[in-house]
Amino acid sequence: MTAFYHLAIHDPLYNGLIGIFNLLPWADAGVAIILLTCIVRLVLFPLSRKAVHTQIKMQEINPALVAIKEKYKNDSQEQARKTLELYKEKGVNPFSGVLVLIIQLPIIFALYRIFLYAGFPNVDKSILYSFVHAPEHINTVFLGLVNLSQKSVALAILAAVSTFFQLKLATPKPSSNKTDESFGGNLAQSMQTQMKYFFPILVFFISYKISGVIALYWLTSNLFTIGQEIVVRKKLATTSA
Repeated sequence: MTAFYHLAIHDPLYNGLIGIFNLLPWADAGVAIILLTCIVRLVLFPLSRKAVHTQIKMQEINPALVAIKEKYKNDSQEQARKTLELYKEKGVNPFSGVLVLIIQLPIIFALYRIFLYAGFPNVDKSILYSFVHAPEHINTVFLGLVNLSQKSVALAILAAVSTFFQLKLATPKPSSNKTDESFGGNLAQSMQTQMKYFFPILVFFISYKISGVIALYWLTSNLFTIGQEIVVRKKLATTSA
């Protein structure tokens, strides 16, 4: 499994990163990281769009789901039947979003590991393809301002802030439905709120602890995700109008 992961995912992405340095000799490490991250996310966009579409639809029907749970709380079979009927009526498959996210995870994880162990300005020549050549020099100073091989407080803060807004956009708004005041509903809402504030703090410490490379990757990925969700939401709003 590890061999397949390297052969099909990790090594092609690493060679793509080095290929960017060959194609754009003027590009510093930061520019190359942003370009590779955006290219990979654009390739995955059809899958990501499906996941975002499912997420938005689930948010829209959440009040109806809460009402079903409350109405049939003593009849689990009828609750399940009504829930499935609602999914069918609204054309929502809650498992499709999970599936496409699972498909994306190995690629996103590989991208993260590449930047985590990039070791700029060094290049791992052992995994380069015959037609990909190691650049003579890799400039690790992003835009002449931040050395990505070192820790960066500024990039770590930006990564954390962008994570907060990305989670805020993706997290469903608290339901105003009084029937959702169950223990389960309150617990889920509380966990979502805590995650929205805790995870950005975690991202800051991880980004700062490792290097500016990871912070920049996280920032780029978050901004791409935010833009993606805005585009998908606008398209859905236009379609339903």
